Amino acid sequence: MQHIKTVLNKSRQLANVNRTFWPRHCAERLQFPRYYVAPVATEPFLNGSSSNYVEEMYLSWLENPQSVHKSWDIFFRNAEKGAAPGTAYQAPPSVMSVVPTGGSLTQSPTFDRQVIEDHLSVQAIIRSYQIRGHNMANLDPLAINCADLDSETPPELIVQNYRLEEKDMDSIFRLPRTTFIGGNEQALPLKEIIRRLEETYCQSIGVEYMFINDRYKCDWIRQRFEMPGSMNFSKMDKRLILERLIRSTRFEEFLARKWSAEKRFGLEGCEVLVPALKTIIDVCSEKGVETFNLGMPHRGRLNVLANVARKPLEQLFSQFDSKLEASDEGSGDVKYHLGMAHDRHNHISNKNIHIAIVANPSHLEAVDPVVQGKTRAMQFYKGDTDGKKVMSILLHGDAAFAGQGIVYETFHLSDLPEYTTHGTIHVVVNNQIGFTTDPRHSRSSPYCTDVARVVNAPIFHVNADDPEAVMHVCNVASEWRCEFGKDVVIDLVCYRRNGHNETDEPMFTQPLMYKKIRNHKNVLKKYAEAKIEEGVMTQQEFEEEQATYDKICEESYLDAKLVTKTSNVDWLDSPWTGFFNRDEQRTYPATGIDEETLNYIGNAFGSIPDGFTVHGGLKRALKARTDLVSKRTVDWALGEAMAFGSLLKEGIHIRLSGQDVERGTFSHRHHVLNDQNADKKRTTPLNNLYPNQALYTVCNSSLSEFAVLGFELGFSMTNPQALVCWEAQFGDFANNAQCIIDQFISSGQSKWYRQSGLVMLLPHGYEGMGPEHSSARLERFLQMCNDDPDVIPTLDEKFAIDQLYDCNWQIVNCSTPANYFHVLRRQIAMSFRKPLIIMTPKSLLRLPEARSSFDEMVEGTSFQRVLPESGVAASNPESVKNLIFCSGRVYYNLIKEREIKGLTEQVAIATIEQISPFPYDMVTEEANKYPNARIIWAQEEHKNMGAWSYVQPRIHTALQRERLCSFAGRGAQASTAAGNKSLHLLELQNLLDTAFTIE
Repeated sequence: MQHIKTVLNKSRQLANVNRTFWPRHCAERLQFPRYYVAPVATEPFLNGSSSNYVEEMYLSWLENPQSVHKSWDIFFRNAEKGAAPGTAYQAPPSVMSVVPTGGSLTQSPTFDRQVIEDHLSVQAIIRSYQIRGHNMANLDPLAINCADLDSETPPELIVQNYRLEEKDMDSIFRLPRTTFIGGNEQALPLKEIIRRLEETYCQSIGVEYMFINDRYKCDWIRQRFEMPGSMNFSKMDKRLILERLIRSTRFEEFLARKWSAEKRFGLEGCEVLVPALKTIIDVCSEKGVETFNLGMPHRGRLNVLANVARKPLEQLFSQFDSKLEASDEGSGDVKYHLGMAHDRHNHISNKNIHIAIVANPSHLEAVDPVVQGKTRAMQFYKGDTDGKKVMSILLHGDAAFAGQGIVYETFHLSDLPEYTTHGTIHVVVNNQIGFTTDPRHSRSSPYCTDVARVVNAPIFHVNADDPEAVMHVCNVASEWRCEFGKDVVIDLVCYRRNGHNETDEPMFTQPLMYKKIRNHKNVLKKYAEAKIEEGVMTQQEFEEEQATYDKICEESYLDAKLVTKTSNVDWLDSPWTGFFNRDEQRTYPATGIDEETLNYIGNAFGSIPDGFTVHGGLKRALKARTDLVSKRTVDWALGEAMAFGSLLKEGIHIRLSGQDVERGTFSHRHHVLNDQNADKKRTTPLNNLYPNQALYTVCNSSLSEFAVLGFELGFSMTNPQALVCWEAQFGDFANNAQCIIDQFISSGQSKWYRQSGLVMLLPHGYEGMGPEHSSARLERFLQMCNDDPDVIPTLDEKFAIDQLYDCNWQIVNCSTPANYFHVLRRQIAMSFRKPLIIMTPKSLLRLPEARSSFDEMVEGTSFQRVLPESGVAASNPESVKNLIFCSGRVYYNLIKEREIKGLTEQVAIATIEQISPFPYDMVTEEANKYPNARIIWAQEEHKNMGAWSYVQPRIHTALQRERLCSFAGRGAQASTAAGNKSLHLLELQNLLDTAFTIE
């Protein structure tokens, strides 16, 4: 046994040095045959191209020696007995050779090496088709492009290159166990083997799967494509395909007739997408999936809304009337960006299903992680631990799938424990063009789908003009996802009948392609002609089906004319049923909790579980926590833990995600403890506070901002009664996710009527760490706030809560742990949801002065939008010369400098904790308290950054421009911070000197 393994391993090593494969252009240029069966020094047939075959033979022989050719039986028996290299193989005299029972090696009078070589050649041919057959598949409906951008025939698929001649075509060869082309037959003539391989791998379907490093999964795929008759459809199946094609095609034709000058990004050229999606939903529904979350670009979106999600046509058609106004809040979006959620009955599976199409911007692929996060959340709340009830389907364009990095980032999440959705079906609408760009200029990979290979996802390329091949691929892909819980890709190779949109002229850039498209029959006409001739449907029935659907569209069109107002809520993709109460009186929430709970959570958070060994340094940190609790004091880590723990006690699920969040970038959090003596022995103290508490999920993410932030946004959209937080490693890195911030978080409610309570934790502060570890770009978030700097809202008792209700998001920069505690709890205590952006500290995490008393956190307390001056200056406001407003870390620099300069009576310092929405009432109150003071805004950031551009006009408005605000901070600069520590300190001192200049 060991000797055989050694021989096999040796043959695998030889695979790397003994190949005679030449690049396609070299083989063509040199014009000589390329041989794949090259003798080697040990066993003459054990070379690199045959090692897999030998291993297959050996495994078969172990199960049943009679299942292999007699020559293999002799070889393995001799090798088992320790035959020296080169002597184990002896050709048998006949099929009836007898192996002696003694200890000597089996001898044969003749050496039949050619039989072995021919069988190995056939095995190599079969394997070559399995690996490279997709390169020769008939995938382009227009027959002008190769989907892999290469028109050369792979030399592995040329039979003559294997020393096989025409006379060998009728020779019968035994089939290896790595193929199912024989069905129930064990051997076939060579010409039949090749015919069946061509039929399987080189027609309308190209299958890429041999890179998957799992034998069972490869066999699973082989069986579903290679088995004779695997793609047979019943008459009823074909009729259903035709009926669905009619709806898909006639819908686009109807829109083209009624709104010929409107952009709608129609599906013409890939009408088969609708039947494909419906087949996926049918199969998965039959296997138990109840909820389908779809993400897709704009092409074909209206058709999918109408014919897959069953959006009422009159609501859809009314979107074409630009004069209609929305009856509810929000600015809305163009019709081909909108989403929806809908419950309907699936007539094929006879089950009720929920379909949600997530709204998205024109930023292609940006919606991918959002859909995945939403899907993961729904699986979590349903207790669907293996993804059998909730799944995602992502649609892509070919250029975007290859070109957008977010595709890879999203794939990279697919198998991570706290991010997996247990398999996504990806459908690529491969137009073979990107806007105006030829695929040869838009990607370096052979296929647009090659990115999926990184996660071992099988890729099924299919000619979109062959509906039955498309449906077979959809069946297999759906079964794969339900069987293995892994991603799979369907590449619908099609074309785009119009330009990028209906008003675009494609002949400018692709004249030859579009000349061919103009004369190309659409898939409905081609398939209908074939099926009518086949007897699946008569010509009269076909015309009646078209007329019936046309009538439905016409009636809905007339109904749409009666619509006087649209409603944005009709397009909501993530409705929160029962959460909103329109009649409820909004009040600013108190967020303090009882002291007993503070003590309990604090002590539990600082305790070491029994039988658990923690790091010595961490043991001291945990002891420091309990010491703080005994003094009724909290630092930042304790304040956060008490906010989280109290919400968990109230049944609120909390999810904290991001890079290194379990420990915390600055080693302050330690929400997960790792035993020092046992691998994978971990504990999360906040999950062990109360018997019936909610679950706390804290998870380190992949090194991605774009995908992970999008994922957490999707998670937050699903359930309002959950606190979902994403923390950047440093706030500076959040701009890697700028698309999610700009297109989804800041504007999502306005465009799509969608609320989210997502919390972004962005470490921010100038501490001499250079330009990439100082700034979370506070100014960018403030620039996207929707409040008017020249208008003060009505200042009444509801001002604070109404501001929060009307804003698009909240921007805070807390200077105390107590306020951080309160703002986290406020996210859940409010009767609505708004994104919360927090500039979190770094050095303040351990600064002794940056601590809070229990008195600021107990019942009756709440988040303080402004922390006014509370020292000596407040007791004699008339003598105060400077009133400094600031926010965040710089407050502690100012306090220290005031002491050094002896200006505690002349300078008052107040921190604006909630920068947006701007606290006009409290700023006005604080300024009026010091009538003789010069108003100064002090910040660490450069003048063209930070909050200055936002707060200055609002302070002026609050004070009715009777008192102006001056600036103390760093001068305008292109870079966020100095790289030199000395320069950093010099700039800080200049800031402080300016702030404390008494005029």
